[in-house]
Amino acid sequence: MRVALKSGVVLGALTAVVAGPVFAQSATGSLRSAQDQSADLFARDRSVAVRERSRPEYEALGTRAGTFMVYPKIEWSAEGNDNVFAVATGEDNDVIFRVRPDVSLESTWSRHALAAFARASIDRYQDFDTEDSETWSAGASARLDVVRGAAINFGADYASLIEPRTSSNTPGFAAEPVQYDITQAFLAAGRTLGRVRLSGRGDVRTFDYSDVRSVTNTVIDQDDRDREIRSLTGRVDVALSPATALFVQVTGNDRDYDVASTPVFAARDSSGYEALAGVNFELGAVARGELAAGYISQAYDDARFKDISGFGARAQVEWFPTELTTFTATGSRTIEDAGIAGSNGYLSSSIGVRVDHELLRNLILTASANRSVDAYEGIDREDTRLDAGISGTWLVNRNFGVNLAASRFEQESSGVRGGPDFTVNRLIVSLVTQF
Repeated sequence: MRVALKSGVVLGALTAVVAGPVFAQSATGSLRSAQDQSADLFARDRSVAVRERSRPEYEALGTRAGTFMVYPKIEWSAEGNDNVFAVATGEDNDVIFRVRPDVSLESTWSRHALAAFARASIDRYQDFDTEDSETWSAGASARLDVVRGAAINFGADYASLIEPRTSSNTPGFAAEPVQYDITQAFLAAGRTLGRVRLSGRGDVRTFDYSDVRSVTNTVIDQDDRDREIRSLTGRVDVALSPATALFVQVTGNDRDYDVASTPVFAARDSSGYEALAGVNFELGAVARGELAAGYISQAYDDARFKDISGFGARAQVEWFPTELTTFTATGSRTIEDAGIAGSNGYLSSSIGVRVDHELLRNLILTASANRSVDAYEGIDREDTRLDAGISGTWLVNRNFGVNLAASRFEQESSGVRGGPDFTVNRLIVSLVTQF
């Protein structure tokens, strides 16, 4: 049975939720009001993560524009990459110079809130100019305080991006990176009634991929990847104590592709759901997090594609051994769309860990590692990926910062339709200027 998630239904259903105290969070940043942040039974704020800690003496002052604050920033970086095309043999190395301008705007109103951003990335390769790119994105999000303790959060953004060469979906024989656009919007709302919190969120996302040239100068059609994804999430939290809450969360989705099925081509149109149950907790000032497990399923319209279903999970746990160190562990098991011919989707299982340490007030060290396994449906292929890295951020003053990062990305692919096994090592040094 197909899940009906038309945009108007999503917006109307979520607006109707707002009849009392509200908890919601936007995709482009938190816009929770001060009274919401002091919610008694659902606040998880006894500790502050290293990356979230306020450092007033190193934060940009911004520029006032009426009742708004404007924060401009530019990041200048150079990257050394030893496998630009992410291939198994015959690796090519290059140096990439990158400029990333960024500007954000935040309101200073006592009620309601508005935030907006615009950012870009201009990449130039020293040897392989076919990889040169310009990407950009812009968006806004808002909070309307309907009455005291009640609000509606909503937002939208647009991005013109480049698919990285390490992506399993990008054609291996493409002569240039695949360019694509994402347009998305969301509406979120909630209500707290004593020990019970009800919340909901609706999202609409569209993906538009551009055709790309092959190494033999033919056109690789990417239209079969263009799609719109609509999702609606409902959640119920029940507080057992000020530090523990149980919850149930259900998300339904429709994934509609622009290219329809034909006798020789099977479209990937589908509908599915994710049903999870879990716990949200805080153990004093030592740890906090959320663990959830359940069932995920995606049913495809074209009978030539087999449905995908199984165990689903999402998790994030933060541990604070000291005020200067934060350990973060994450995990998930989800169903993702495939961009490889013959496959409708894949089960993606991932687990990761990150450690942030404040060596000095203005010197932050980070180490991270993430391992994922993608098991494809419809073709014999399984990808195992490992992404690990270390970095150091030096906040020189409120206007300048320096970042040094090293990372290693490995892919091992098995099966008859397996992709390449490759390794990519990167070294990046960046200078950030902000005002």
